[in-house]
Amino acid sequence: MPATSSRLQGFTESVIRGMTRLANEHGAINLSQGFPDFDPPEELLDALERAVRGPHHQYAITWGAPRFRSALSRKIRNFSGVEVDPESNLVVTCGSTEAMMVAMMTACDPGDRVVVFSPFYENYAADAILSGAQPVYVPLRPPDFAFDREELRAAFAGGAKAIVVCNPSNPTGKVFTREELEFILKVAAEHDAYVITDEPYEHIVFDPHRHTYASALPGAEERVVVCNSLSKTYSITGWRLGYVQACPEFIAQARKVHDFLTVGAAAPLQEAAVAGLELPDAYYESLRGMYARKRSLFLECLRATGLDFTEPQGAYYVMVDISPLGFATDTEAAEWMVREIGVAGVPGSSFFREPEQRYIRFHFAKREETLLAAGERLAKLRRG
Repeated sequence: MPATSSRLQGFTESVIRGMTRLANEHGAINLSQGFPDFDPPEELLDALERAVRGPHHQYAITWGAPRFRSALSRKIRNFSGVEVDPESNLVVTCGSTEAMMVAMMTACDPGDRVVVFSPFYENYAADAILSGAQPVYVPLRPPDFAFDREELRAAFAGGAKAIVVCNPSNPTGKVFTREELEFILKVAAEHDAYVITDEPYEHIVFDPHRHTYASALPGAEERVVVCNSLSKTYSITGWRLGYVQACPEFIAQARKVHDFLTVGAAAPLQEAAVAGLELPDAYYESLRGMYARKRSLFLECLRATGLDFTEPQGAYYVMVDISPLGFATDTEAAEWMVREIGVAGVPGSSFFREPEQRYIRFHFAKREETLLAAGERLAKLRRG
């Protein structure tokens, strides 16, 4: 047969999805792939029932149903203060996964360089490569996962066209400060590059930390491209609703990419999701409180193991140092943990560009009884 694309030769299957399959095979508690085991808000479920009985079964407008974009623009303005025109600043995508690919393909030409912080969500480097661009890595150094400003400047000096910033960060739980984002934006402006932010955990941030919207910073209007989704905020990861938010000139091009990638997101789900976008501010306070409680509970479970970990500032992931367990690699440790302990995490090496074998990433977007059950199993790791 003819050769397949050479750009795919360095790719492997998603490690996260692979760990989910292994968890299912062994009946392990799945703390690898970051999806909840609880339902969305009742308002969304009721709206979904109405939507599937309504006239929403054919294509919506390619770049998003008008009612959905209008509700989305109001929600964005409410939390970020940024005025968003639903007709010119948004394109609705099939999750933030497509949003990132759309943003990358719109921003970059083949041969361009894209700065990616390491550790990183596994799609970012793949998206750059699939776009014909070259990822360039800047380390976030444990335990606080800060970046060195001179290293970031050096990465841009090679001619970067864009930088990807996941805030709050998957997998580290880092919340970038306003000062850090201002510095990133400043360096990007010096090199006439885009700042592509991925913000699906914007409402899952723990005191005293606060989420700063890069799109609201001075100088952001024509440079910051926001990728986001409804998945984590409303516990609807399977609905695959996301969006790109940017200046009109960027969105006009992004809509073309989106059209040829997927045509459009599911029409009835866009209709139903309006109910989530119109929830009162109290819902988001409740969401933060719920995840703060889950974080506290799960961190107590981890303390009982005697292993070190980094307390997340946001999102719902914890990087746990498993090096005292004595395994040669984190993959070996993670697979053993599924089989013998009954809890699935993700080998941290899948997130790092650097040769790092110390970590397993767990998530705590589960019911409290699920986390307690996982804690009982993880207690078997306690070193005597």
